[in-house]
Amino acid sequence: MVRTAGSIREHVEALAKREPAFAGVIAKHGVPEPRTSDRGAQTLLRTIVGQQVSVAAARSMWAKLEAAFGSPPDLERLLAATDEELRAAGMSRQKSGYIRSLAGLVLSGELDLENLPQDDEEAIALLTKIKGIGRWSAEIYLLFAEGRADVFPAGDLAVLIELGRLMGLPEKPSEKQLREMAEQWRPYRGAAAVLAWHSYNSDVL
Repeated sequence: MVRTAGSIREHVEALAKREPAFAGVIAKHGVPEPRTSDRGAQTLLRTIVGQQVSVAAARSMWAKLEAAFGSPPDLERLLAATDEELRAAGMSRQKSGYIRSLAGLVLSGELDLENLPQDDEEAIALLTKIKGIGRWSAEIYLLFAEGRADVFPAGDLAVLIELGRLMGLPEKPSEKQLREMAEQWRPYRGAAAVLAWHSYNSDVL
């Protein structure tokens, strides 16, 4: 789990014993604070709404969606909504399709977000059946909504940049290279990503 202060500390300290670069991040920036999201459709719905827009725009769009479809937005109403109704709530035609895909999979029971497969790859495969939810979004959901300890979003740009830098690579690694490198960090790869963000964001600040 990477959802509590205690579990985060346990996992990053285990990594620090294996890899001096991680020990250096902890010495410089401290142990990261836990970051969590709620489990369920609303978190994935927020992910869809927030894609390719600024934080401020996503917040405004979410407010419009809640005003039109309830707080939190009702999946049955979203599934039945026309493109015009969703457009009036700030959703593009593409986002409208993604929203209906999520609502349909959840309401049909094909996607049970309370009982995803324990195997991470099986869970990712199921989540990516939602139109608009790719591997990165699925991994972020599993990491922060379910706290899965070994989920590793290797396609995240900040993770790629920072782990490449921390490992002393001459240039940003490819996602494939990073996944191969991260095999040595199992079963704490989620904490490795959290440490990468912690270091990246602290250095930017």
